[in-house]
Amino acid sequence: MYSFLLVLSRLTLLQISFYIGIYDEVVYGKCRKILSYKEEMMNIYQLPLGPLQTNAYLLHDEQTNELLIIDPGSDGEQVIEKIRTLNASPLAILLTHAHFDHIGAVDKLREHYQIPVYLHKNEEDWLQDSSLNGSNRFGMPEVIVKPADVIIESEQKKTIGSFSFEILETPGHSPGSLSYLFKDEGFVASGDALFYQSIGRTDLPFGDHETLLQSIQQKLLRLPKDTIVAPGHGPKTTIGFEGDNNPFLTDLNGQ
Repeated sequence: MYSFLLVLSRLTLLQISFYIGIYDEVVYGKCRKILSYKEEMMNIYQLPLGPLQTNAYLLHDEQTNELLIIDPGSDGEQVIEKIRTLNASPLAILLTHAHFDHIGAVDKLREHYQIPVYLHKNEEDWLQDSSLNGSNRFGMPEVIVKPADVIIESEQKKTIGSFSFEILETPGHSPGSLSYLFKDEGFVASGDALFYQSIGRTDLPFGDHETLLQSIQQKLLRLPKDTIVAPGHGPKTTIGFEGDNNPFLTDLNGQ
């Protein structure tokens, strides 16, 4: 079954993935530099990984050569190879949530670089429970990951090395979903909350549609319209574009 999933068509991947909606300008399995900030010497790379093409992100500070990893869902060797080409030093792994397609390479990278993993308290048990992280569904191999090193209990501002960012609680797709806002760079990693012309699924265990819409309205749509959204699947977008064009947010317009 697993080998079958690896060769599924793009359409079928969309149907079984952890999101719904339109999937545009996707290059299967290809790492892309999606943002570059010359003043801050910051580059952000998107790596679609695994059979569900979950986006991992590498945030690389060229001045300090430090790097953050967001949602390494699979293919740990591919991530390690990209980091090697950058000659960068990873500092931490940030998880937007603990569904299996976002955590599959966590232990490989954590052990290789000896770095901590950050996760919301509402999902701290999911890493070691395939029925919670969903890897016992879709015919996937069971994904079991060691406990997170740092448990996030509330929204906060955080500094790790040269990186300063805000942690936003954006539940709905899952109860412990987080978005990581890099305000100075105008960039938010939204996990599976908000996508290009779509939103996260809420028909999975512990998902809640109204909670997700509330998270998007109160936490994401209030960001500056030119804020780049780096989602868990599919291409990047902006807050302004989604506020104006996302068909799932029509009822939120004007509220």
